[in-house]
Amino acid sequence: MVEHEGGLRMVSDPGVTLIDVMHNPELLASEKAPETIDQDALVAPLRPGKVVAIGLNYRDHVRETGMELPERPLVFAKFPSSVIGPGAPVEIDPALTARVDWEVELAVVIGRRTRRVSRDDALGAVYGYTVANDISARDVQFADGQWTRGKSFDSFCPLGPLVVTADEVPDPQALSLETTVNGERTQDSSTAEMVFGVAELIVFCSASFTLEPGDVILTGTPWGCGEFMDPPRSLKAGDEVVVSVGGVGSLANPVVEAGR
Repeated sequence: MVEHEGGLRMVSDPGVTLIDVMHNPELLASEKAPETIDQDALVAPLRPGKVVAIGLNYRDHVRETGMELPERPLVFAKFPSSVIGPGAPVEIDPALTARVDWEVELAVVIGRRTRRVSRDDALGAVYGYTVANDISARDVQFADGQWTRGKSFDSFCPLGPLVVTADEVPDPQALSLETTVNGERTQDSSTAEMVFGVAELIVFCSASFTLEPGDVILTGTPWGCGEFMDPPRSLKAGDEVVVSVGGVGSLANPVVEAGR
């Protein structure tokens, strides 16, 4: 589902994907979606070719970790198989991890093939924005010494509930961010806190590898992660985590134990 020109639009055919729409906008239904949407029927708005994630990209988050500001974007990957949609359960396998954390993030959906783009043209590569939760197994992340496995367990990348087209977001550096866990606010910040803004991230990434239509860039998370609280907090079965980006949407997911 896409928010475009002030209203929700759906694809014109069940077999059409959002990536198909990027290549042919006429595949987007001309009429607005019904005002009442069955929330239980929503799925992730797209299946990315790759999920490019950025670490330590918020000044307030860097401060809470006690680390130094990065000199350049810290890039890692989340496997596309980790993507789930709104309402789908985040599954925690206690045989693999005991410290699972939440991270609200603005997710950038790339709309055209992009390589070595200039700063002035970078935002022109954006099709739209959605909400992401960069679920992280902190114990695995830190023990491995690199982040891919601990960030890529199945269900560890909730996305959605919809994509808001770029024309609906005049300034991606002026959006509020919030996380609640069981109704308690744990993260409350703004994309103005980014060390490297959306355009800078697209320039940096596209200088190293081609960004394809449907690729997603997760732009980092602000302060308020459970791992850095005193005492530290972790998600557990029975929790509900809701991540929100102002003007883009809210994404809610229950937490369950894997296999239950």
